[in-house]
Amino acid sequence: MRKFRFVDSEIYHIYNRGVDKRDIFIKEEDYFRFIHSLYELNDANAVINSGLNCNNNLELETKENRKLLVEIIIFTLMPNHFHLILKQKMEKGIEKFMHKLGTGYTLYFNQKQKRSGSLFQGRYKAKIVDNNIYFSHIPFYIHSNPLKLNYRGSTSLEFLESYRWSSFLDYIGIMNYPSVTNRSLILNYFGDEQTYKREFLNWLKIKEVEPR
Repeated sequence: MRKFRFVDSEIYHIYNRGVDKRDIFIKEEDYFRFIHSLYELNDANAVINSGLNCNNNLELETKENRKLLVEIIIFTLMPNHFHLILKQKMEKGIEKFMHKLGTGYTLYFNQKQKRSGSLFQGRYKAKIVDNNIYFSHIPFYIHSNPLKLNYRGSTSLEFLESYRWSSFLDYIGIMNYPSVTNRSLILNYFGDEQTYKREFLNWLKIKEVEPR
């Protein structure tokens, strides 16, 4: 299959799921590990601490002289898949970052679960975000993904504010994993965090009344 050609400074929606739709995140530490990897492995320099030690508060140390492969704009993790919005910072930056991320997390998961073989369903999928309609829609789509889970009677906003495995909280002004994402592009487009939250809730209302 022909490889997707990524272009510097362009924005891409990247996503993948577990092989045979299996869960790729089972316990909280799996989510923490992947999110920490998003930060730690986004570096053209070699990662010295391959163990990626992290705690449940994800206190990321500020690293000097980082050479970013990509800008991580948005992320959401679900039990059996993930979504990312990435902006390429250097030639082959997305390819290198996704290779490091996929390989590193698969090694961690397989060792922990005492399994072998592929964890993800083939090569990750990629779509270029190349028009204003897509650009204004895709952040809401990705951040609302956790609502597909059973949230047991809470409102959509209440559930999303309790769901730690995405960048949504940081986008509405609740610090969760602020070091992982660069939010300026999206927030400048919408205006600020409160406007993003308001527009997101308006988008949800429209989606709830659309015919299925």
